[in-house]
Amino acid sequence: MKSAPSFEAIRGEIRFGESMAKHTSWRVGGPADYWFVPEDKTDLAAFLAVLPEDVPLLWTGLGSNLLVRDGGIRGAVVCTHRGLSSIKTTTTDEMNAGAGAACAKVARYSARAGLSGAEFMAGIPGTVGGALAMNAGAYGGETWDIVNRVEVLGRDGRLEIRTRAEFRARYRSVSLGENEWFTGAVFELSPGDPVTVKEMIRTVLTDRSRSQPIGNASAGSVFRNPSDDHAARLIESAGLKGRRVGGAMVSSKHANFIINDQGASAADIEQLILLVQAEVLEKFQIELRPEVKIEGVA
Repeated sequence: MKSAPSFEAIRGEIRFGESMAKHTSWRVGGPADYWFVPEDKTDLAAFLAVLPEDVPLLWTGLGSNLLVRDGGIRGAVVCTHRGLSSIKTTTTDEMNAGAGAACAKVARYSARAGLSGAEFMAGIPGTVGGALAMNAGAYGGETWDIVNRVEVLGRDGRLEIRTRAEFRARYRSVSLGENEWFTGAVFELSPGDPVTVKEMIRTVLTDRSRSQPIGNASAGSVFRNPSDDHAARLIESAGLKGRRVGGAMVSSKHANFIINDQGASAADIEQLILLVQAEVLEKFQIELRPEVKIEGVA
């Protein structure tokens, strides 16, 4: 029988059997074996050093774009949204943001600093780490459009700085090695008038509030847009707005959102995802691919 790892030297917060429903924007998910919030990157590296290599590792920020099944996570979950959330300018046109920094805060910070180019990030409901990992985008912009270089942490605890040219970024995907995670990025922006940039951010937020079910428990867009089409159009055309499985419902405001409307379980949401895929495939012969990550055991 293996002995439990010793976390005596760890400064961050560790919980055992922590409910993931507390930490996902869908408000569902069973318990994680380990839940860790590091104080900083040094603390995170120390945690990885004592965590057995055979323990699976899942990184989260705000818990958006993530569906954790009801059986929970057999392994460790690292939450970056405290110790890795710094934002600062490094030069007149560069901004450094940690993986746990909320994308909306990055946009607002850039405006105050008189930098333009990150306004679209106000429409991304997650953190920089997740945005880097999936090349998240909104309102005509994508995360890797403004990346200059990134910091990557390996499972061995080693940090590396890599340039934009070392990655292949495509629609909602980025080439990153297995057992590697982004801990931060330097964004290359342009000088901009703070008043103008703030107004552009307000426009993004106003449109998001008008067109998306803000205030409901959701995880952002559920499906990737197929080539030359939009998932929301296909789902609405299939007559699926308002369709339910248990407490989960396809939003009547935006068809590419599934909301936790009445105490849904993760199983309800996953079954509704499968139902939408099946009906869109039957009606249009188009296979919708989930944008959200589905993790854990049923």
